[in-house]
Amino acid sequence: SVTAGNASGINDGAAALVLMEAEAADKAGRKPVAKLVGYAHAGVEPSEMGVGPIPAVQNLMERTGLKRDDFDVIESNEAFAAQACAVSKELGLDGEKVNPNGGAIALGHPVGATGAILAVKAISELHRSGGRYGLVTMCIGGGQGIALAIEAVH
Repeated sequence: SVTAGNASGINDGAAALVLMEAEAADKAGRKPVAKLVGYAHAGVEPSEMGVGPIPAVQNLMERTGLKRDDFDVIESNEAFAAQACAVSKELGLDGEKVNPNGGAIALGHPVGATGAILAVKAISELHRSGGRYGLVTMCIGGGQGIALAIEAVH
């Protein structure tokens, strides 16, 4: 069952990302830190809310040709412990790569900023560890899921 002890706290938070085409970054004198490889979303029945990232990640891997083991860092939203465990188990994710610096249960879940926060965390960890590919996943209310693949620019 879901309790306050195994669910992410709703709290305040913020993150910012600047997205632009490579040519625009070059023209502006900016050095990219990562590039978008691909994204996908999917949906499951609302009664199964939380597992939407499973088909989203499967769609992403099909679109990009990336495999589970290609990802060096995985930032997976933790709405609830059971939900996060189900996503990791079903996708066969390596626990050493998932949320290496803590997830939403430990750090909080500022709903409107979650996507940007997870992307920033993945990019930062890729740079810290020298990794190449990062995977970001989120479950979204009503049964939706989204997945994003990024590549670090070192």
